[in-house]
Amino acid sequence: MNVEKDDKPAGGKLELIAVKSFKHYDDMFKVVDFLNKTLKDKRVIFGLSKDNQKGTMSISIYET
Repeated sequence: MNVEKDDKPAGGKLELIAVKSFKHYDDMFKVVDFLNKTLKDKRVIFGLSKDNQKGTMSISIYET
């Protein structure tokens, strides 16, 4: 999920809290899905993006 800081989803505005990049990990989407399902009541959303050229992934944390 790539969401810019100023994008407005249905529930309101997202505020970017943090971004961390790391080497590509095939199952990282499962971790992000788990975090989103588990912490949905805590007003945070996790996003994941992949840079194929660099072979890295980035996880973003947003507050709703």
